[in-house]
Amino acid sequence: MIVEHLSLVDFRNYAHAELALQPGPNVLVGRNGQGKTNLAEAIAYLATLGSHRVSSDAPLVREGKDAAFVRARLAHGQRRVTLELQINKQGSNRARVSGSPVRTSELPRYAQAVLFAPEDLQIVRGDPSQRRRFADQLLIQRTPRMAGVIADYDRTLRQRTALLKSARARGMKGGQLTTLDVWDDKLVALGSELIDARVRLAQDLADPVAQAYAGVAGEDHRPELSWVLSVRGADPEEGEELPAGEGGSTPELFRSALAARRSQELERGLSLVGPHRDDLLLTVRGLPVKGYASHGESWSVALALRLASAGLLRAESQGGDPILILDDVFAELDADRRRRLADVVADFEQVLVTAAVAADVPAPLRANAVRIEAGAVLGPLSDHPLTPEATDG
Repeated sequence: MIVEHLSLVDFRNYAHAELALQPGPNVLVGRNGQGKTNLAEAIAYLATLGSHRVSSDAPLVREGKDAAFVRARLAHGQRRVTLELQINKQGSNRARVSGSPVRTSELPRYAQAVLFAPEDLQIVRGDPSQRRRFADQLLIQRTPRMAGVIADYDRTLRQRTALLKSARARGMKGGQLTTLDVWDDKLVALGSELIDARVRLAQDLADPVAQAYAGVAGEDHRPELSWVLSVRGADPEEGEELPAGEGGSTPELFRSALAARRSQELERGLSLVGPHRDDLLLTVRGLPVKGYASHGESWSVALALRLASAGLLRAESQGGDPILILDDVFAELDADRRRRLADVVADFEQVLVTAAVAADVPAPLRANAVRIEAGAVLGPLSDHPLTPEATDG
């Protein structure tokens, strides 16, 4: 899969932008704050329906405007498809595929991209929500219908939690709240599907993560990943990391855990069981990455997760490789990891790299370099060389 052309209107700091991209490596070079990451973000949004930097859409719309527009022409072999997205500051977004209106949730069926950015260190070092978000975005890319499952689960969770808060305020006991059973049924059905999909994802990522880690770090530190599940008695959100050994199907475990936590949920007005409380446990050398891994190991794990994701999508896709985006990554790596990373990504159909300093990017990836400045695409770097003072960060 290749993005041949990207057009933006009122997206982030771009009033208007046109960017032609080539197969193979492409490098966007510019000082920090000029807009190179915004171009990468726009492409990734089409594939993941979200930003890697903000949790809402409003910041994506240029100041003073009501909507932003992203248009990308993609090549799948000999086939061309044009994706158009209207991102509204308020209200629902709108999408078209080759001119025909579609639900925005359909876009990941046509666009696949994997983006790695410095923010991804939070996947391994941040709170459990960061790891859940990583997993769910990859689930949606693998199986787009999971976007609907996740949205329905979140909606059910909000309604159930609102009921618990109301019951708490009125001092109601479990036996008095029969309507909670209806929401329990919906929570179990949707949540079990999401839990099982996440567990399968971790299993499918195991070998690719180990291979990618070794490729980037040059060492085998036995990286592993597994889910710590609230339906098995753990609560990662409360710091309880060790899962209980109870067996049974996911729906059975879910219902049992809800029953065990019913009084606590009513006391606190919170839904304490479900995939919204789970955590993806990442380890190297048999120890949790969070709290034990070195800075270099943490970077290597985060990179390995994204590279393994790209490898998984590549193996399963009928539309070719996903677009691989490396946003301001090479400046954070030592020379050895830069070289290793360049070797790992060299054979992807299209790689998009952003950098403040072109020299930070290994030479094999610098074939197509474009200068970005002040929300404008200036063209090939050779035609617009950066001055020394323009490359200081």
